[in-house]
Amino acid sequence: MPEGDTVWQAARRLHHALAGEVLTRSDLRVPRFATADLTGRAVLDVTPRGKHLLTRIEGGLTLHSHLRMDGSWRVYTNGQRWNGGPVHQIRAILGTPGRTAVGYRLPVLELLRTADEDRAVGHLGPDLLGPDWDPGVALSNLLEDPSRPLGEALLDQRNLAGVGNVFKSELCFLLGVTPWLPVGDLSADRAERLPELARKLLEFNRERAVRSTTGRHGQDLFVYGRARRPCLRCRTPIRLADQGDGSRARPTYWCPTCQPGPAPTPSQGGIPR
Repeated sequence: MPEGDTVWQAARRLHHALAGEVLTRSDLRVPRFATADLTGRAVLDVTPRGKHLLTRIEGGLTLHSHLRMDGSWRVYTNGQRWNGGPVHQIRAILGTPGRTAVGYRLPVLELLRTADEDRAVGHLGPDLLGPDWDPGVALSNLLEDPSRPLGEALLDQRNLAGVGNVFKSELCFLLGVTPWLPVGDLSADRAERLPELARKLLEFNRERAVRSTTGRHGQDLFVYGRARRPCLRCRTPIRLADQGDGSRARPTYWCPTCQPGPAPTPSQGGIPR
């Protein structure tokens, strides 16, 4: 599942493959930009911003993409077989004399002026893996709505950019609170730890092929994806519920023993299962 760490990895792969190279093939398979032709332009850099990717191209253009749940960029050497999915799922092709980057299942793909990048990413909070990281601003953003459940606040990219569903569940476990705890009810010490703990998790995983929050080989995550299996700390079965406002419910995992506090209710968008 793409989160800040995996988007950072994708940006690095694309940057190494494309930066400094002149595009010999350009194919954007979305109606609005289907006639755009980027061939003959050099790729300047590929930069991650939270869960967003910004591919900057000579001439003051930026190709903005977002992977959401199952999008991906694959890089192939010329002549290598493409294997990222069926042809109808391809949304973008950027080719150079030596390599080709292919974007599959990209729900967001737009070409904009580099000067207008803020239109796409200006709403984001401090980037956990970016040069603009500021733990104080991130914490202030999170606490702006003290009644909001912590899990929802962590997923709101306007607060801090890069946390997704996996890190949300893992962060709440490491803090010892349920994702349904109002963020304003966090104790002062936990609130102070939260921003840097989130950054530490993403930094630890941005170089890893297999995401880990436990540091244990073969037991990579404390709660995410482990519904009904015993907690690695206390052996209580991990629970699963949907969390959200009803329109974008996300599967959320927690240990009811290690994470005391509010349990999910229908009014909070939580449906235990």
